[in-house]
Amino acid sequence: MSRPDLNLLLALDALLDEGSVIGAARRMHLSAPAMSRTLGRIREALGDPVFVQVGRKLIPTPKALAMREQVRLAVEQASQVFAADAEIDLKSLDRRFSVRATDEFVSIHLGHLLDAMARDMPRAMLRFSPEEDDVDEEALRSGRIDLFISASRKLGPEIRVQALFTTTFVGVARVNHPIFDEEITPERLTRWEHINVSRRGKAAGPVDAALEAQGLRRHVALVLPNPYTALFALQDSDLLLPLPRHLASTALSAGLRIRVFDLPTPLETVLLTQAWHPRLEGDPAHQWLRQTIHTLCNEDHAQAAKRVKP
Repeated sequence: MSRPDLNLLLALDALLDEGSVIGAARRMHLSAPAMSRTLGRIREALGDPVFVQVGRKLIPTPKALAMREQVRLAVEQASQVFAADAEIDLKSLDRRFSVRATDEFVSIHLGHLLDAMARDMPRAMLRFSPEEDDVDEEALRSGRIDLFISASRKLGPEIRVQALFTTTFVGVARVNHPIFDEEITPERLTRWEHINVSRRGKAAGPVDAALEAQGLRRHVALVLPNPYTALFALQDSDLLLPLPRHLASTALSAGLRIRVFDLPTPLETVLLTQAWHPRLEGDPAHQWLRQTIHTLCNEDHAQAAKRVKP
């Protein structure tokens, strides 16, 4: 049995990521005809078309989609082997990071993180992966995601976890909402309908448990997958929105016509963490990403919290 040509693995990774022969050729420093011939060799090796032409686009086959993360992980692991004893030049490193992160982190820190990447690792790319119904630690183990930024939760014993910052929840409403006419009590909080933000479509959250402890119940009239849509839904309605304090801060800074208030049913402080699989522990590029995020969070979260004064 002949040994596989590992150059085909690199080419397949480029094709899957770029979604075009021309883009992959540019990344591999090849001509388009040469990349087309390479795609033919990949098809022969895998016994699968890998891509099919639909209009001007190449659409990956189900087999190609199933292999995408496995191929990416194999390429990254191979790169680490050859770079183990060599000093990594981050400025010339082509690297993709698949990150699953909370909206709170993205809204506060993404701009500063991109600035740092442009300075220190300009050829790298961040790919934010949506939260799905998979197990987060399995996504880390399989390599579907490289870094997981979320509220602290129990993960597998081998998963590395680092604290980033803490936050609390506040209430958000349009500027002239009638809730501000009187003292905001738990009872008055339940008088108006609420928005719940959940990427997984859940109608209940921490506020519900706190209200239930006082024999109260709110009516959630709208469930949305992200806080940005929720904030715009407040503008011309009497809906109320519980939101992490840091997110409310960025919304105020953006000039949205909202007002923030302390919830009359205080919720527990939430700890945000970043988690990764130990195979990436010693990877210089991943180390840079983790250290940069940790530094940004320590520098910025206190300033963001000060901007919100209900």
